[in-house]
Amino acid sequence: MTQLNGLVPGSWTFDPAHSEVGFSVRHAGISKVRGTFTEADAQLTVGEQVEDSTLTATVQMASIDTKNADRDAHVRSADFFDVEQYPTMTFTSTSVAVAGEELTITGELTIKGTTRTVALATEFNGVVVDPFGVTRGGFSAETTISRKDFGITWNAALEAGGVLVSDKVTITLDVAFTAPQEDPEETVEGQEAISVEA
Repeated sequence: MTQLNGLVPGSWTFDPAHSEVGFSVRHAGISKVRGTFTEADAQLTVGEQVEDSTLTATVQMASIDTKNADRDAHVRSADFFDVEQYPTMTFTSTSVAVAGEELTITGELTIKGTTRTVALATEFNGVVVDPFGVTRGGFSAETTISRKDFGITWNAALEAGGVLVSDKVTITLDVAFTAPQEDPEETVEGQEAISVEA
């Protein structure tokens, strides 16, 4: 059983302003297209032991941004994500394994109505208190999936051979959470107890 320095048990709040959900996929076999999803939410519950922790996440697929409006519109269409019928991508953890500052978070990833088990290779980036007194924890994670496994099969043949869009997609996460807040009533009760004992 393991604990990570500063990662206290409880419900940590997702910080979208300091988080990024990104991906990359090889294009025409010679370059990579990178993009992000700008609307995401997550719930992290840290257990008394890190292995008992749980993570759930939801990504709004229509929020894809590859810096090209025509491409984004195509990816939102039924050829790829079909966001009208399948507006979200979700992840629900099933287990957490820890080795030093590195974790493997295994869970169920659902895209376009299809669910597959994936493993997120995750790095714990530590816990800090920012200049405003807010305690923050950070993580980086990565996994590679086959888009065909999720029923996303559109492609176009290249004249020289091969296809336009690779099957393999790398998903990258750089995410931040804020620490659980103390219950004001518990804090007051604790202070009263100390006063009585004194």
